[in-house]
Amino acid sequence: MKPIIAALLAGLLSWAASAPASAAGTQRVVLAGGCFWGMQAVFESLRGVDAAVAGYAGGNAVTAHYEIVSTGMTGHAESVEITYDPGRISFKQLLDVYFLVAHDPTELNRQGPDEGTQYRSEIYYTSDAQRDEAEAYVAELGRKHVYASPIVTKIEPLRGFYAAESYHQDFAVHNPDNEYIVYNDLPKLRKLKELYPNLVKPNAPLISQM
Repeated sequence: MKPIIAALLAGLLSWAASAPASAAGTQRVVLAGGCFWGMQAVFESLRGVDAAVAGYAGGNAVTAHYEIVSTGMTGHAESVEITYDPGRISFKQLLDVYFLVAHDPTELNRQGPDEGTQYRSEIYYTSDAQRDEAEAYVAELGRKHVYASPIVTKIEPLRGFYAAESYHQDFAVHNPDNEYIVYNDLPKLRKLKELYPNLVKPNAPLISQM
């Protein structure tokens, strides 16, 4: 191998070794914004999202049970853990869907018919880059006056996520005729299809039938 080629190859390998591992793999973020049934249905419909799990964040493992979380006294918020490929969907695109489709970020400790701290709007980031981008995104929404009321979304580091009971997982998919789903969550999926058709998986449950 000629010296110049060897030097170029060595430099390329050195750059590849120093590149962030997450650039080629998946990343994770936990988002809270009301009942996790609708949040899960929205985010698992997106291209580049490998998994969306309904669960609890903000409290501890001992109280991560639906009946206890429902008291609003555990510190938990109903949340969705999103595992995504940043090469196929950006964090900014996830924020677009979160703020403009999945929930109303101006409602304090409630979402639609649901009320209590467990239904708050909160982003649980897993990296400094996510934190910085989320803070900048919220600031930009404020500058552009996208909402008439102030955004109340909290931005905090993820300290723990606990998957919800099995009967909560994919609830909207398994119960599309449920009255709550029909009135509160199917409109979100229609809005997702309308605003971001290129982000929707071609075989997304519920949306593909709309």
